[in-house]
Amino acid sequence: MDSEKPSGENGSMNAGMDYLEKCRGLLETIRAQETEIAKAADIFSDSILAGRLVHLFGAGHSRIPVEEMWPRYGSFPGFHPIVELSLTYHNQVVGANGQRQAMYIENVSGLAERILRNFDVATEDSALVISCSGCNTVPVEMAQNFRAKGIPVVAIAGCRHMKATESRHPEGKKLSDFADILLDTGVPPGDSMVAVEGLAEPVAPGSSIGSVMLVNSIKAEVASRLTEAGSPPNVLAAACVVGRERAEELFDAAYDEHAHRVAKLYENL
Repeated sequence: MDSEKPSGENGSMNAGMDYLEKCRGLLETIRAQETEIAKAADIFSDSILAGRLVHLFGAGHSRIPVEEMWPRYGSFPGFHPIVELSLTYHNQVVGANGQRQAMYIENVSGLAERILRNFDVATEDSALVISCSGCNTVPVEMAQNFRAKGIPVVAIAGCRHMKATESRHPEGKKLSDFADILLDTGVPPGDSMVAVEGLAEPVAPGSSIGSVMLVNSIKAEVASRLTEAGSPPNVLAAACVVGRERAEELFDAAYDEHAHRVAKLYENL
């Protein structure tokens, strides 16, 4: 028996191991984008070194990579998460604050502009917009509005999924239409990656895995560039790694720096 290929009762690869194999494929797709990842890191590093911010936006489950980027262990200031609860509050499912409303709101034209109205953005800023399908109105218009303000946009989407999906944007635009750099999570059309025998619909999506790998790759590259430029970031670090006193110092320094950076977003409204 081949120990490298876990199998189910029928001798075929079981569904869980199939998913892990599909994730290996996502990794290879992301590896192949080394040049684009480096370009994104260059743009983001320039914004942070200029004392400005990288704006992060994702609706629905694309909130996950936004929060992965900042704030959490192994991350650092310079990123501005924009997360609208009305677009991302999933646990209620039905009833008040349910998914039907969230999915409807994500395709309301003009909402992105109203969200950005809260912030005094500048051309030294940059943006990361994440959308699995790249076809829902709010994330597409968010990228569109950033570009209209002269802010470079890095986009993350499932490119095959985006190609197979009809745009909900009023003009039929997709996220790729407003991206200076487009990064691909590698997921198939529909996102879900595993076919189960006897079940018509595939299960187990991969977009969160792909997008989280991409944002952490970018994060590592940005940290490297900031350090090389003589401005090493204040990284949130665990006490078990750096000691409790140093961990507390880093948390306070990082949060204070974030506060000072985001304060600039309200100065001239």
